[in-house]
Amino acid sequence: MPSHTSSALPEGTEIDDYRIVKKISSGGFSIVYLASDAQGASYAIKEYLPSSLAQRRPGELSPYVTPQDLNTYRIGLKCFFEEGRALASINHPNIVRVLNFFRANDTVYMVMNYESGRSLQEHIVRSRSKERKDVLSERFIRRVFNQVMNGLREVHSNRLLHLDVKPANIYLRMDGTPILLDFGAARQTLQRDISKSYPMYTPGFAPSELYRFDGELGPWTDVYSIGACIYACMAGLPPQEADARVKEDKMPAALRAFRGIYSDELIGIAERCLRLNSLERPQTVFAVQKELLTTVADEPKLPLAARGGARVRSWRERVGGFMRRHNITWF
Repeated sequence: MPSHTSSALPEGTEIDDYRIVKKISSGGFSIVYLASDAQGASYAIKEYLPSSLAQRRPGELSPYVTPQDLNTYRIGLKCFFEEGRALASINHPNIVRVLNFFRANDTVYMVMNYESGRSLQEHIVRSRSKERKDVLSERFIRRVFNQVMNGLREVHSNRLLHLDVKPANIYLRMDGTPILLDFGAARQTLQRDISKSYPMYTPGFAPSELYRFDGELGPWTDVYSIGACIYACMAGLPPQEADARVKEDKMPAALRAFRGIYSDELIGIAERCLRLNSLERPQTVFAVQKELLTTVADEPKLPLAARGGARVRSWRERVGGFMRRHNITWF
């Protein structure tokens, strides 16, 4: 079934005890809404609606699924529901809080806390336009990812994987503390059950094992994505895609360009997390976090800084030019 663009629920629609205020975002797997309850409290509600399997027609509440896709749709729905159940048991300051989950309109809804702030992706995009050699400071990167990994450790201790860690899914509250959003475990389960390939990973932030139906997934999978996010904070751009790296790996040279701008320790952490062979990466988030906390956190002041800055700007300009020519949107 080809991918469709489904209609979002109309504003004012009432489901369970919530009223839809507006659509916040949509992707290939779900739609997220801003909603409110009878007391006026705000929530984010995520609706299971995989575009490769289901389509909501204008004026309808329930999605249409063809008979041949119905079984796969139901498998994904069950996984999404179970993921909501598991996340509801986690109460951690760096993980989005799932408050409720329910079935309606032949699909499933996950109710989460709604918080003010902006994504790390937005923060990177705003910062990279400034005339500075580093997109985000090393001190900022270390502080934010220490907290992100606190949350990710809690996820892994509950025998869950995130599988879609990227700057767009790291939300910075108004006080600067990060929270992890939009888990991809159910999405990956659904992809593995579809006979045809419907990519549900994010290029640049997904390791090579997510490109394969038989790839062995584990904490090391999220570790790769953490390294990719750290790189994006330094470069202002996503890393080279994992499948392209297998043919010609440009990441070692890209990371070397940051010497003199970021500490060798931080660059080394990113390099080890981004290794294509999952056995060569740190095997746990704790191992990465321990290294992040025990290495030098001061930003380097080395004679090579100006030369390194020129290399990084050249790299950004080349990649940015390619993306503009081919109409590629970052993230």
